Amino acid sequence: MSLAKRNEGAKVNSNINVTPMVDVMLVLLIIFMVITPMLQKGVSVDLAKTENPVQMPDADKEDALLVAVTRDGKVFFGNDQVSPDALTDKIRDRTANKMDKRVYIRADARARYGSVVAVVDDVRAAGVDQLGLLTEQRHPGQQPPAGGGAAAKTSPSGT
Repeated sequence: MSLAKRNEGAKVNSNINVTPMVDVMLVLLIIFMVITPMLQKGVSVDLAKTENPVQMPDADKEDALLVAVTRDGKVFFGNDQVSPDALTDKIRDRTANKMDKRVYIRADARARYGSVVAVVDDVRAAGVDQLGLLTEQRHPGQQPPAGGGAAAKTSPSGT
């Protein structure tokens, strides 16, 4: 009578199968590609480009108050379009219980100067302590937009 010898180690496959991992990664890539454009906070505007913008990391926070002025003069508070008359009241309501009264304005580079000034005036009328004008960094070699006049450098006004 002889003993049966079992050779279970010969059946083990030591190759790594990466196909399921690649499938999962492609699904994640597609999800991120679809969701990334939706992560932009507020209304899409083409910001003015400046040589030396002041970094304002607080504007990216979840509770930051953003006012956008589009090219055609529409005013948005967050994602909601508001009339210029109601903007002051909405900002006053949102900043009523805050110690740091700071509002950031995202104005389109081709928005009319008068509409941006009117929005700044409405924000100031709401009792805002600090106002930030958001801009983008001009890349080296990029020319200022045609249309005459020099590009203004913006910075937060802290009065």
